Amino acid sequence: MNPETLAALGEPNRFRIVELLRTGPRSVNDIRGRLGLRQSQVSQHLTVLKAAGLVEAEPRAQRRLYKLRAQPVKQLHKWIDRYRCIWEERFEQLDELIEEIKRKEKSDAAGKR
Repeated sequence: MNPETLAALGEPNRFRIVELLRTGPRSVNDIRGRLGLRQSQVSQHLTVLKAAGLVEAEPRAQRRLYKLRAQPVKQLHKWIDRYRCIWEERFEQLDELIEEIKRKEKSDAAGKR
């Protein structure tokens, strides 16, 4: 897992650009129009995303289309997956604790009658 990937995605506009590119390649002008950013802002964000390896530019006629690169996204997914089992285990523990509290509350309420 490349730390630059997380750093690049940590900025809200870059995250929004990546989300937009999930649906397919887009030009700077298209991204600008859809996100309401200035062209210079979009270009700067795309430069960072490109340096992090998340996007690549594909020349088409007079413009460039930017698209997501699969490999960094797969690496991010793999990295997150390593923590998924920890989260699931903790959620299961929390569920068990909640059930225990509910049983105790029912028991306490029945004892007061």
